[in-house]
Amino acid sequence: SDLDGKQIKKTDRTRVYKLTVAGFCFANIMMLSFPEYFGLGSASDIAMQRMFSYLNMVLALPALLYSASEFFVSSWKSLRAKFLNIDAPIALAITVTFGRSLYEIISGTGAGYLDSMTGIIFFMLVGRYFQDKTHATISFDRDYKSFFPVSVSVKKKNEEQTISISALVPGDCVVIRSGEIIPADAMLMEGNAAIDYSFVNGESMAIPVANGQMIYAGGKQTAGTILVEIKKPVAQSYLTQLWNKDVFQEQKHEQKSFIHQVSKYFTYVLFAIAAISFAYWYPVSPYKALDALTAILIVACPCALLLSATYTNGNALRILARNHFFLKNASIIETLAKAKHVVFDKTGTITRSRLKEVVFNGFMSDEEELLVASAAAQSGHPLSRSIADASSDKAFVSFAEYNETAGQGILAKSTSGSTVKLGSRLFVDNKLEVGPSNSSVWVAVDNEVKGYYSFKTEYREHLQETLDGMKNEVKDLALISGDNETEATKLREFFGVSADLKFRQTPEEKMAYIAKLQKDQAMVVMIGDGLNDAGALRQSDVGIAVSDDANNFSPACDAILKADNFHQLPNLMRFAKDARNIIIGSFILSILYNIVGLWFATQAELQPVIAAILMPASSISIILFTTGFSWLFAKKRKLSF
Repeated sequence: SDLDGKQIKKTDRTRVYKLTVAGFCFANIMMLSFPEYFGLGSASDIAMQRMFSYLNMVLALPALLYSASEFFVSSWKSLRAKFLNIDAPIALAITVTFGRSLYEIISGTGAGYLDSMTGIIFFMLVGRYFQDKTHATISFDRDYKSFFPVSVSVKKKNEEQTISISALVPGDCVVIRSGEIIPADAMLMEGNAAIDYSFVNGESMAIPVANGQMIYAGGKQTAGTILVEIKKPVAQSYLTQLWNKDVFQEQKHEQKSFIHQVSKYFTYVLFAIAAISFAYWYPVSPYKALDALTAILIVACPCALLLSATYTNGNALRILARNHFFLKNASIIETLAKAKHVVFDKTGTITRSRLKEVVFNGFMSDEEELLVASAAAQSGHPLSRSIADASSDKAFVSFAEYNETAGQGILAKSTSGSTVKLGSRLFVDNKLEVGPSNSSVWVAVDNEVKGYYSFKTEYREHLQETLDGMKNEVKDLALISGDNETEATKLREFFGVSADLKFRQTPEEKMAYIAKLQKDQAMVVMIGDGLNDAGALRQSDVGIAVSDDANNFSPACDAILKADNFHQLPNLMRFAKDARNIIIGSFILSILYNIVGLWFATQAELQPVIAAILMPASSISIILFTTGFSWLFAKKRKLSF
């Protein structure tokens, strides 16, 4: 339904029904209690008073048994798990109030507090309703299209066209290059397919697929370019689950917000305060003791504490997504806010993935040039794509064998028997000298070195301003690149004299460099292109893949940044810090509310019905606080919201 633009809403109206029943009971009990409120009763009206009290008891039962059922069910489940959740105080407050009212009505000693009890239920459900509405708005923004801001190449009339992944429909013929992910269940039409399903089942052995066989969503092509026909719509939830798979994270973001640590013990402290207050007031007045106990259980609840993080992070995720910065989960926001080191890759990250000028230094025949361009066209690497784009002949040949080693190069054997090698100097021939170029891709055909390609590097727009902004947000910037040092002088101007610049780095060396920075417990952010930086992205505390117009999706990354918004990186980092400050601010506000509420409740000066109104009001105020400040800071950072 998302793909064709039709929204099928399946709304669970159970809470609305419960809210309606609770509201009806609460309003009518209050109406029948007016004589009690204003002292209008007299000795002659005792029979009428008792009748009204019993009517109130009957009206209270639907609210207790139906509307309040979720609080009791939730509390019971938490007790079975030997844990007290945030619904336990609410369930106890309802039970105490109903039991006390039942005793007073039956014994004839009073009219009870059934208005307070139904008020507790009604206002709690009002608060939950607004929470659900806000949370739903946040959740619905996080669909699969947010996680994959990438395009796919569709073949139509012998021409490749780039379309959004959401525009894919069954019957489309999609070109999948080496290292790219299958976006939907498809049938192999052309090419040699060797599919790595490690993203799906953890098995890294590539499975060969013959023409006419099915290839399933989430598999990664490892043996050159293939042409597939889409058979099923894009499985949005399935691809999202692959990205979130724990097997690729190695407990990377296991740390939780400090608020969760505080909230964990909040209920226990609350019960202790309630017990002490009850014991203190009982010798003075049993009624005051019950008033204090009930009001404490109602007015103080960790709901608002938990909402501080939940709604701030939810709004932050939505705002970041609107600015084409897509995070895997909310815990990454807090990690970003604590980052001390940011490490950049070069090619495809701070440079454009398509390079303007490609020059071959050496000699190749037309046939050899076509062979090399055909091998380069199979790869998704930015330099390989530039070589393929520079070829005048687009009638690429096919290969019987094709292997690409991340960070090193390509080894391919054509159907005619010719062997092509292109990649780094060491990969092609370790005896070669370094070419005098910004970036070099060496070429060998049938084990004979033909020369190397050099490229004119095109850096991203506003790179200097972006890096200057990043210097204000973190302690250190660094660059680790697989290229040679010929751009070192220019890069030093960009990064500054104190930045660590490393060249000729293999994927393993990149990963080791990140691990070295992490030894002092500092948070490290790695920003790469998601192709041959998988190890470094996984090793870092936050791995950000910069996506241009290729399918760079990888479970190794924690976030995807659309390349067009690369210049916004400093503002996005600042907003992550803003989000953490909003959480702290709302947490302090919630703590102050609880302290004030508990003070009056322990003095037995807070009526239960007033406490029932204040508690959801505090939750709603936290929602307004976090949402309002999220928008304010987004506007300040010049982000779309």
